[in-house]
Amino acid sequence: MATASPSVFLLMVNGQVESAQFPEYDDLYCKYCFVYGQDWAPTAGLEEGISQITSKSQDMRQALVWNFPIDVTFKSTNPYGWPQIVLSVYGPDVFGNDVVRGYGAVHVPFSPGRHKRTIPMFVPESTSKLQKFTSWFTGRRPEYTDPKVVAQGEGREVTRVRSQGFVTLLFNVVTKDMRKLGYDTGPLDTQGVSRPSPPQGFPQ
Repeated sequence: MATASPSVFLLMVNGQVESAQFPEYDDLYCKYCFVYGQDWAPTAGLEEGISQITSKSQDMRQALVWNFPIDVTFKSTNPYGWPQIVLSVYGPDVFGNDVVRGYGAVHVPFSPGRHKRTIPMFVPESTSKLQKFTSWFTGRRPEYTDPKVVAQGEGREVTRVRSQGFVTLLFNVVTKDMRKLGYDTGPLDTQGVSRPSPPQGFPQ
């Protein structure tokens, strides 16, 4: 008896928000959420999370290490609207108020395997010196009411931003039934299983 062909494929993502580099700041925490198209739906895991507060390491790197886990599974009928992870980093200002220290976003890697991504972060800026002083004095810095706009292009061209810091993520990606639906996800080995590319510096 022939098995029915699948009507959806699965994308399984786990890994971690590993660390960050913000030379000017300390005692930061990170929030993440996923943004995806209307044909996508989460089936397991967490779509959003908030990490612990971390301080800079005492070595020369001065890295902010979270190692905060990510684990989510999506299903979809087509790749349009492939999930993106949106990161928001927060920390205290001189008055002890939590203010945003960086926004960033990146697509979940398209090919199965282990991937490392370093995301450049940015913050919105006030449009005038008066607004900049007022926001500093009141502790209310410019920020997005919904961080998910970071993953969208609409309206972004009118926002003034400044680059600030980097966040490193690790992804372990597994897909299921994409090839059966006609999508190429990478090279096949002799058993017909998609395998990740070898790390840089290692022979193929």
